[in-house]
Amino acid sequence: MSAIDADYIAADDEWDELVWVWQRTDVPKGCKVEIIDGLITVIPLSANAHHGIAERVQRRLYEVIPEDWGVYQRLGMAVPSRLRLYMPDIVVVPERALAGDAGFVPADRAELVVEITSRPTAFNDRTHKAAGCAAAGIPLYLLIDGWAPGGPAITLFGEPADGVYRILRAVGFGDPVKLPEPFGLTIDTAEFPVD
Repeated sequence: MSAIDADYIAADDEWDELVWVWQRTDVPKGCKVEIIDGLITVIPLSANAHHGIAERVQRRLYEVIPEDWGVYQRLGMAVPSRLRLYMPDIVVVPERALAGDAGFVPADRAELVVEITSRPTAFNDRTHKAAGCAAAGIPLYLLIDGWAPGGPAITLFGEPADGVYRILRAVGFGDPVKLPEPFGLTIDTAEFPVD
């Protein structure tokens, strides 16, 4: 690494440089910072409906996960090969994945990622994040898309192969969505608020 202008560090590796900037990015409370395809992106505060959905899903997940797994909101997940560092709305990882103090975990440690779209995040949640999670081999990606073009929808992606997910289930808001084992959980979406 070399110092540029006394406070910016140019690293020998693009990923290390991006993480260095990400760690030092100061944003307003409630916002989050992600790296998407090598670009540092600030995501604005989520609406209350978004938080209500996250809370309902998180509560259900706690009923079925093993004792040594955790359910986290906005835990950084790194996909260095794709120059991506996401802060999913919800991620389920074994607690041992939290070792270290980098502020993020390797994405391939996740068992499930849940993204709840908002107007500014919908495109990235549907495309870049799904592709990054598939490339990392995360078994399940649940997209709760209140901004879907055909109306609010929920899509469960799984069986990642060659960086691409297969759609396992697609339902509208109000219909139940079943997560396969190791979760074996049906989430009732009838009470999901719409932004």
